[in-house]
Amino acid sequence: MPTIWVDADACPVVIKEIICRAANRTQTPAVFVANQSISLPKSKHIKMLQVSSGFDVADDTIVERVVNGDIVITSDIPLAAEVLEKQALVITSRGERYTQDNIKARLNMRDFMETMRASGIQSGGPAALNHGDRQAFANALDRLLTKTQKI
Repeated sequence: MPTIWVDADACPVVIKEIICRAANRTQTPAVFVANQSISLPKSKHIKMLQVSSGFDVADDTIVERVVNGDIVITSDIPLAAEVLEKQALVITSRGERYTQDNIKARLNMRDFMETMRASGIQSGGPAALNHGDRQAFANALDRLLTKTQKI
């Protein structure tokens, strides 16, 4: 049985709700890792793991604990790259899959955009989550849970 690991500090509330419903429906453990306490429904399948504050403490905790076949939910590209090395599955809060085939390109684009921002170019942030994004996430999570439970 896989565990769902959630990089919870930046995870939108609506995505947390979808994860909790999916964890309960499929009886899959879900661990929300964050620097601060977050409100979660009471369930034997859902846990909050509060870590100390500090740069990448939550990310490092997820990397340390994730195992082959687990599902990680994050939009943090460096974190995604690290857990992919441990054979975990990764999706973003918009339902996009990060894989060994696309993670290097994502890291390169992230580094390029960081360089552009450092030079003063404003790129803006991502658009707000819309209904299509929420549906794409729910569908992607459902597919991964179905896939991992067949193994």
